[in-house]
Amino acid sequence: MRTVSAVHPAQRDDIADLVTRRPVPGPDLPQVDPFLFLNHHGPQVYAPGNNGLPFGPHPHRGFETVTFILAGNLAHYDSGGHASVIEAGGVQWMTAGSGLIHAEVSPAQFKRNGGPLEILQLWVNLPARLKMTEPRYSGVQKEAIPAVPLPNSAGELALISGELGGFEGPIRSLTGVFMSTVRLAPGGHAELPAPRRRSVFLYVARGGVTVAGTAVEPFHLVTLGDDGDAVVVEAGSEEAVLLFGHADPIGEPVVSHGPFVMNSGAEIRQAILDYQAGKFDGDGKLGEVGR
Repeated sequence: MRTVSAVHPAQRDDIADLVTRRPVPGPDLPQVDPFLFLNHHGPQVYAPGNNGLPFGPHPHRGFETVTFILAGNLAHYDSGGHASVIEAGGVQWMTAGSGLIHAEVSPAQFKRNGGPLEILQLWVNLPARLKMTEPRYSGVQKEAIPAVPLPNSAGELALISGELGGFEGPIRSLTGVFMSTVRLAPGGHAELPAPRRRSVFLYVARGGVTVAGTAVEPFHLVTLGDDGDAVVVEAGSEEAVLLFGHADPIGEPVVSHGPFVMNSGAEIRQAILDYQAGKFDGDGKLGEVGR
């Protein structure tokens, strides 16, 4: 079994009226290669007549964004012509690759009526050989994500990408990323797969848990030693929700600047020039949805 190396608190960094916490990058944790960045928005309740999420059109290059809707909903549209509204329990997986402009906003009904909102967004790096791959997008509703039961009624694992127990997630990761959300029943105890030499991403979104015997409160990320092929997690007296994944580390230089993640400063400068020249515009229009 893997052991705990460290526990990292998320830093509060609100965006306008959107409650935001960020465990990585943090003061002592620049990345969990290839996992670069996590924003935890909410949980909070929006009043009727709100302005919704503030993420209007903006560019990306060189990595992937994976967005988990825990409560509420999220409208996506981008310069590749993709558009969707994903409801609670669903996931958006966008490969920015060579360059894409996208927006993540609240649908008109949410802005009109308000309601609960909680969203996680994870950035997953791409190796140099894939940084200029063709952009793509998948929006998956909860019903299309296998709910893998954990032994002894401990809870369930929503399998987004990868394979587990005869189930296969709906997303085909370019780099073999295993990604899931885990709900542990109160007192639930589970052994989650964490193959050696893979980087494990384990973030506690709700409920207190113990990880390999170490107590971990909500809004904390756990880093693990590479000393086993599984990790033991156990919920306390309340249901717990975890973001859990693993992937092969890339081991390449990471140079980031705002919405671009490349391998060198020269590539960042080229990304800025390409964006300014309109090379991210795709078909020249954003397939807006839900406004």
